[in-house]
Amino acid sequence: MHYIIGGIILLLIIWAIGSHLAVRSLEAPSYTVVEKKSGYEIRQYEPYIVAETVVNSSDYRGDLNQGFRLVAGYIFGNNTTKEKISMTTPVLEQPGDSNEKIAMTVPVLEAQTNNATRTIAFVLPSKYTLDTLPTPNNDLVTLREVGAQKVAVLRFTWYGTAERVAKKKADLLSLLEADNIVVTGEPQAAFYNPPLSMPLTLRNEIIVSIQ
Repeated sequence: MHYIIGGIILLLIIWAIGSHLAVRSLEAPSYTVVEKKSGYEIRQYEPYIVAETVVNSSDYRGDLNQGFRLVAGYIFGNNTTKEKISMTTPVLEQPGDSNEKIAMTVPVLEAQTNNATRTIAFVLPSKYTLDTLPTPNNDLVTLREVGAQKVAVLRFTWYGTAERVAKKKADLLSLLEADNIVVTGEPQAAFYNPPLSMPLTLRNEIIVSIQ
């Protein structure tokens, strides 16, 4: 019995370590924490570039999967120079030519701009500009620079289901209203971990721009 319990504990430890290592080396957008508030923090972000697509909003998980596939096509080489982005699990880099490999960054961003559509975006490496990034072959994928911005961020763990994301967005907006902070954009969800990561190690955030 002790061996079984010990084995389970060891597997949980390996799972937790593996979940952490899967994203430890990935670049994230540069920001400075301006202030820590009760339940959230305020950050100042530097500009960054995203590859994004807009999908018809019908099913939350289906929207994420569809958007992920479309943007993943771009970063896996469906672009004018066939450059490929090296990703961590769960998606493996496809074999190909010797073009430059681009390290993927985090997070993956989701925002529902209205009741009919949802935007899914990948943050791209900071060493690139709009002029040096290859152009997507798929017209459904576009590149956009996000300017420097001040944002409020609520961080949470466990799985980012549609219900939890909606609740966390509402929670952040309520906290900001109580603190008399003016929101200037729509809240978006940010996911930092690949599937199969330990739930307790998941890093999810709700981000919204503020004055």
